[in-house]
Amino acid sequence: MHLLSSAHVKAGESVLVHGASGGVGLAACQIARAYGLKVLGTAGTEEGQKIVLQNGAHEVFNHREVNYIDKIKKYVGEKGIDVIIEMLANVNLNKDLSLLSHGGQVIVVGSRGTIEINPRDTMAKESSIIGVTVFSSTKEEFQQYAAALQAGMEIGWLKPVIGSQYPLEKVAEAHENIIHGSGATGKMILLL
Repeated sequence: MHLLSSAHVKAGESVLVHGASGGVGLAACQIARAYGLKVLGTAGTEEGQKIVLQNGAHEVFNHREVNYIDKIKKYVGEKGIDVIIEMLANVNLNKDLSLLSHGGQVIVVGSRGTIEINPRDTMAKESSIIGVTVFSSTKEEFQQYAAALQAGMEIGWLKPVIGSQYPLEKVAEAHENIIHGSGATGKMILLL
């Protein structure tokens, strides 16, 4: 909820969720669809792409394909994408800026390093890059998001997707798989 409220999206706008097959990405797809957005996603495996489509995306692209950015550009046309939710900014941010609509926004959720961008890529389209973290929310905002998410689960438009499960004693292995894995499908959980 925080991701989309930060972007001030409106029904009918488009959103691209990079890394959409992970736990955060799938939730973003479901919530964006419930908001009435045109939802695009990326995933790196056939299984991941299928799950993304089952969880709210209108279209999904394989981010392991060399020309996937060209495919996205062709799909959205000249208008571009209104909001991009970015899970790995150090890899994708430069490409994201080329996909944005006029006034479009990249919402940075995750990054594992630095990246060099050309600021001119933000100027022509008057686009912006916004970093978010749930920990920056006020107590009241957090309570609002929690209430909305709980209602979404009760009504059925939000359905958490469980991915890998690890017993607590394998927390180090789980951490290694997050850092060095080839991509997630669903939300990784620890079992107590």
